Amino acid sequence: MNLFLALSTDGIIAILIGVIVFVMAMLVFTFFNVWLRAMLAGAPVGMTTLIAMRLRRVPYARLVDARITAVKAGLSMTLDELEVHYLAEGNVYATVQALIAAEKAGLGLTWERACAIDLATKGTDKSVIEAVQTSVNPKVIDCPSRETSRESIDGVAKDGIQVKVRTRVTVRTNLARFVGGAQEETIIARVGEGIVTTIGSAETYKYVLENPDRISRLVLERGLDVGTAFEILSIDIADVDVGENVGAQLQEAQAEANKNMAQAQAEIRRAAAVAEEQEMIARVQEMQAKVVEAKAEVPLAFAEALRKGNIGVMDYYRLENIQSDTLMRETLSQSEDNSTDAL
Repeated sequence: MNLFLALSTDGIIAILIGVIVFVMAMLVFTFFNVWLRAMLAGAPVGMTTLIAMRLRRVPYARLVDARITAVKAGLSMTLDELEVHYLAEGNVYATVQALIAAEKAGLGLTWERACAIDLATKGTDKSVIEAVQTSVNPKVIDCPSRETSRESIDGVAKDGIQVKVRTRVTVRTNLARFVGGAQEETIIARVGEGIVTTIGSAETYKYVLENPDRISRLVLERGLDVGTAFEILSIDIADVDVGENVGAQLQEAQAEANKNMAQAQAEIRRAAAVAEEQEMIARVQEMQAKVVEAKAEVPLAFAEALRKGNIGVMDYYRLENIQSDTLMRETLSQSEDNSTDAL
């Protein structure tokens, strides 16, 4: 019985040892290739570190390969830094490549700044590699942008002539201001504003055509790259053309507006005159009504005077004769005037 128990105990121990050996063999088999590759590349990494990364669900093989690339390029970098950037949802391999390119170009880009740029460009059409490449090889921005429907930046000189300008802005990425700095749209807007201001300050459009470099010089002096992610190297005039006579059009529009205003004021005065005329007609009719009313009282006054004896019958007849004579003279006078007009 004791022998059976001893054999059973030895068997259990052997099984446990076998399981441990099997697990260790599986771990070695799983991580050995990565561990050996890092060791041979001169970027050694501990086996426990690889196991811990696997337990944290981190793609240890990808991060080890990125570290090998950095070390081979002469950069000092730890797996912890790579893992932190990965857990922040950054593109580790692209960031390492950008850092290597910046190091070779002598840009002085740090790992922290590269990670910040990579995270800042996440979800956009830009990347940390593009930012470094643009810093090494400047790019050209069309103003106005090809993505818009506009073909030129239009300004009006003081003589009223429109000038159309197309420019090309050469910029280089400023890595120190890339995070939080304004992008190409701001550069295009500022350059367009500078062009319009420069054209508008010219006394005549001929001066702009004769000195197109004046536009570039004045726009560059305005410091348009302040607060942006780029450094403006040059502003080149691609095309200058004469547009419409805006001044004449404005004068014509102003003359038309003045004419309409004068017509409106004349219509107001005419309406006021018509209203006043109607008012005078009403007043004349009112006075005529009063005259008719007064005339209607005359016979009553005569009758009252006759009853009271203030006038006699002969006085009344003399008054009637005077009125008849007056009416006859007026009739004869009108007949003579009509005969003269007929001749």
